[in-house]
This record gives sequence, C-alpha cells and structure tokens, in this order.
Amino acid sequence: MSTDAGSKPHAAPPGGEAGDKPFIIDVDGLTKSFGDKKVVDGVSIQLRQGHVYGFLGPNGSGKTTTRRLICGLLTPDAGRGTCLGFDIHDTASIKPNLGYMTQHFSLYRDLTVRENLEFVAGVYNIRNAKTRVTETIERMGLQNRPN
Repeated sequence: MSTDAGSKPHAAPPGGEAGDKPFIIDVDGLTKSFGDKKVVDGVSIQLRQGHVYGFLGPNGSGKTTTRRLICGLLTPDAGRGTCLGFDIHDTASIKPNLGYMTQHFSLYRDLTVRENLEFVAGVYNIRNAKTRVTETIERMGLQNRPN
C-alpha cells in the first residue's frame, strides 16, 4: 500500500509490491487459425505468480484455444511467450510441469476407452503407451468392455 499526503491508502501501482513477483505466463501476439477461421488474434497476456485469474468471454471467443496455446497443447501460428519459464514452443518442457483440466471433465465420446487413454498418453509423450494402456485397462477390469 502507498499513500499520498492527506489521502487515504490505495493499492500499489503496477510494478509496485505486486509487481515484484515473476510472471508465470508471459505471451505476446498469440495467433491461431483453424483453416480460414482465425480463432485467436494477437493475444498478449502477463500473469504474475501468486494470483488467481480467469478467462471470461462468450462461447467461441478463443478462451480454450488460448489456454491450450499457453499450455503447449497447441502450437501458435504466430506469437511468442513463456509459461512457467519455458518457451511455449517447448511443449516437452511445459507438459510435465503443468496440470490442465477443462471445466467439465470429459472423454471423447466417439473414441473407445483404449483410444481415449492412447490419445492422452500421446499428448504427454508417455513411453510404451500401448503397453501401459493395456496394463491399465486390465488393472481396471475393463478388458472385456471394448467401448
């Protein structure tokens, strides 16, 4: 907090007390298109450690795509940045250090249990994915339930 002579206390200005914490996310100019549709257009964000943030906006405004770009789950068409100190293009470094869960946990309904597990294993570059998925399915007693 800081004060001016004769005034009430007010919050520290940007770069003050709160500005001493490092940025955990620092991205500039993120852009992503799917086909001819640009879904993220030049997004720049700086988020400091020790705070809680939220993305607000209508459906289709690019919130999920932006989060996926920051987390290394998608590659931006343009832009630069860091997440947890790692370059957002260095997905192999980001993924093991970051948890990501959507608002509603879901599986892909058009995929089987095996296919869902193999997809997630692929996202996280799990070694021996097919063998580990088979072991997991057997451990859960799901080997006789193909879907």
